[in-house]
Amino acid sequence: MNFIVSSATLLKNLQKISGVISTNTVLPILEDFLFDINDGILTVFATDLETSMSTQLEVEAKENVKIAIPAKIILETLKALPNQPISIAIDEVSYGIEITSDKGKYKLTGENGEDYPKIPVAENTQTISFAGSILSEAISKTLFAVSNDELRPAMTGVFFQLAENGITFVSTDAHKLVKFNRSDVVIGEPTSFIVPKKALNLLKGALPGNDAAVEIAFNSSNAFFTFENTHLICRLIDARYPDYNAVIPKENPNLLTINREDFLSSLRRIAIFSNKTTHQVILRISGSDLQVFAQDLDFSNEASERLTCEYKGDDIEIAFNAKFLVEMLSTLHAEEVNFELSTPSRAGILRPSEPIENEDLLMLVMPVMINN
Repeated sequence: MNFIVSSATLLKNLQKISGVISTNTVLPILEDFLFDINDGILTVFATDLETSMSTQLEVEAKENVKIAIPAKIILETLKALPNQPISIAIDEVSYGIEITSDKGKYKLTGENGEDYPKIPVAENTQTISFAGSILSEAISKTLFAVSNDELRPAMTGVFFQLAENGITFVSTDAHKLVKFNRSDVVIGEPTSFIVPKKALNLLKGALPGNDAAVEIAFNSSNAFFTFENTHLICRLIDARYPDYNAVIPKENPNLLTINREDFLSSLRRIAIFSNKTTHQVILRISGSDLQVFAQDLDFSNEASERLTCEYKGDDIEIAFNAKFLVEMLSTLHAEEVNFELSTPSRAGILRPSEPIENEDLLMLVMPVMINN
């Protein structure tokens, strides 16, 4: 059988889900896309057994067929072709594939689609739905703080906590923590689950940048994300998330308010002169004066800058990892930020100075010991 499709449309859809495919796999068929044509609708699947994605598009086809096609070669072929209708012929006995364009013919061999791993289906699920822009923003604000430590699996994903006050997204690696709450999401029964980092990275790249709805169905083992013509299924992390509220300090008497862009630019410059292992920068705050200081004794490098700020509290000298502060300030989009501090040994809390309606964002960063 054969079908006709636009090369650009097919490439766009394949690229959307190609991030799922792992090149280092024990099953060769996992390096393939599964093409499943049914009544003129082509559904393309990709999976690594933990995460699966699929996308749908219309094609001209008179018959139904299912075949696994090597991902790398079809992607590279489509990238090299100009936008045009192409015909793809499939031999259902030998699994030979022939792509015909107006310039020539390209042959490759696929595999039996029936041998492709079964994709999980949604059973006994709870469902919530909200704007894709909310999920996209939540992923952007939390993903950088997810841990890579496989010994603490719970922290290698983002914690979705559904409660009466909306939905809260939490990520932490024990050095930094992000808590992002949206109160305008309607929740049914309170519950929680942990979504792994890879699935969220794939969602971040595939989500539409508008308010189109995203439906999330979930059970005890999987989450199913559906938006536009795309589906993503991922296995949830089966672990207990740490009590993140216990590490958020309640009393922070010292309040620093500063222009976010000025603070971020200063940190980026000063960090160049910090120790390459600790990335330590020292903040010395007194009155309306903030000194940002770093040195690397191994190479006799040193830098300092002074910034004006608003400050309420006792004079303080506290050190942080500059990389963490830069990541946090880059993710915040407020004009000014509040930095709540207590003592040089307790966590600092960054928030936007101006609250945003229906949104509450808190970023916590642990200090580092000052090297004298």
